[in-house]
Amino acid sequence: MSFVEYSDCIQEGDIAIIYQSHDSMMPVKVQQGTQTQTRYGVIRHSSDLIGQRYGSKITCSKGGWVHVLHPTAELWTVTLPHRTQILYTTDIATITMMLELKPGSIVCESGTGSGSLSHAILRTIAPTGHLHTVEFHQQRAEKVAEEFKEHRVDHLVTVRNQDVCKDGFGVTGVADAVFLDIPSPWEAVKHAKAAMKRHGGRVCSFSPCIEQVQRTCEALVDQGFEEISTLEVLLRVHDVRTVSLPLPDFGPDPSAPTQPDGTEKTTPNQTSISLKTTVPPREIPGHTGYLTFATKPRT
Repeated sequence: MSFVEYSDCIQEGDIAIIYQSHDSMMPVKVQQGTQTQTRYGVIRHSSDLIGQRYGSKITCSKGGWVHVLHPTAELWTVTLPHRTQILYTTDIATITMMLELKPGSIVCESGTGSGSLSHAILRTIAPTGHLHTVEFHQQRAEKVAEEFKEHRVDHLVTVRNQDVCKDGFGVTGVADAVFLDIPSPWEAVKHAKAAMKRHGGRVCSFSPCIEQVQRTCEALVDQGFEEISTLEVLLRVHDVRTVSLPLPDFGPDPSAPTQPDGTEKTTPNQTSISLKTTVPPREIPGHTGYLTFATKPRT
């Protein structure tokens, strides 16, 4: 099992996702002799998981059942242990697209946090790309490095425990893209520029406050970045429902057939019609953050 390569069967040491419902999932490390407790009873790893195909329906000890899924970046985002506030798939999808990431890309990231975005980047740049990620907090850096090794993607990533605003990313002239998720991104813009390749590249900064965005944009201009833009991604989910709409009465139909006595043949008066439609939400989920993008010109 690897987060960037698909496997058919569950093996010991794998990270598997136990799917109980669309809003109840959890990751488990598969080990011989280990049990996992769910709302439907116990799952015994030795007999219920190891050797089974991913996607299998597993019956628990109480008679209920769950599905066992192969881990993906999206599933890890909704099940990972939170050590920091994380980025979710709505923002992650926009970031990977706007940074123009692809297999073989070299990416610099700060800070690593809980590794939500990191896993999505690794899946996108595999098998020949590389991620240089910087985390200021020592314990978080050590933990995320352990997770990368456990998820078998450590050959694609280098984790550094340092202050990116003072010490940079530890590399120079190699990155195709840079991502900043730190309290003072404007202090790291010069280091981002130094880490990027001479032929240019893209940079993205995620900030929850507009004051941070303003200072970051000023720093980007000072460092010669171009095509600076800021956007906010808001998810608006429409509710699909059946509605009944009244039909207007336009009076007698001149083209309607007549009866032998010359009177108009009438049909039952249908006053309403039922149909499927979508209804927008009255309230939109709250603000996550602003995404500021810019391009380094060729030098």
